[in-house]
Amino acid sequence: MLIDSFLLFLTFRWLDALDILIVSLLLYQLYKLVKGTAAVNIFVGIISLYLLWLLVRALNMQLLDSILGQFIGVGVLALIVVFQQEVRRFLLLIGTTGMMRGNRSPFRWFNLGKGFRDVGLLDISAIVSACLSMAQTSTGAIIVISRENSMQFYGNTGEPIDAQVSAKILESIFYKNSPLHDGAVIITGNRITAARCVLPVTDDEEFPTHLGMRHRAAVGLSESSDAVAIVVSEQSGGISVTHEGELEYDISPKRLRDFLEKKFGNKL
Repeated sequence: MLIDSFLLFLTFRWLDALDILIVSLLLYQLYKLVKGTAAVNIFVGIISLYLLWLLVRALNMQLLDSILGQFIGVGVLALIVVFQQEVRRFLLLIGTTGMMRGNRSPFRWFNLGKGFRDVGLLDISAIVSACLSMAQTSTGAIIVISRENSMQFYGNTGEPIDAQVSAKILESIFYKNSPLHDGAVIITGNRITAARCVLPVTDDEEFPTHLGMRHRAAVGLSESSDAVAIVVSEQSGGISVTHEGELEYDISPKRLRDFLEKKFGNKL
């Protein structure tokens, strides 16, 4: 009887392996979201405290188990407050990955907002031409190109525009004497929808110190949405592109074109 119970305890099902794999992936994604920020220390502390609670329960230390159990129970609400931005990014990661994207999405027949549209008509040549021209004259610029996520919230912080994408319009917006040059331009589909928009900045402690606020804003936006952001540096004239929190700094116009074609296609 004792041996049978012991063998039953050691039984390992394929569902147990799947359970461990899913939890590991979730923890890894959460760690990626907080890596390099002040929240990573809190994240490690919470994991350590939870492992301690499991050990206390296994050792049947009832008093300490009760205290830690109450703390962890209330801690769920505290986590939502402390990790508000990280939770938002995590939910965004789930909502814009896999089944929510592409023509095979089960939600493709529903109108889920302005962000879900054909982005294949983007005039990539006009954007690359504008960035090259502004880089040659060291004209600072930040261009946001939306994908599935609607940029309406950030568009509302600036001046509404409804114009087809063209190199001349983009250059005129970011001309240093233009009243719209200070801020970001938002492009949805192949339309410039807003200019002079305010974007969130990244709080990554490992962010390169030699880069300015445009780069911080571009990375900050790409951390909280699936949009692509292009930056032209006013100091160096270098072109940078960000997506999913990753920054490619000082790239060539050809690299920018290849990147945009990979993300959006090129039908114009």
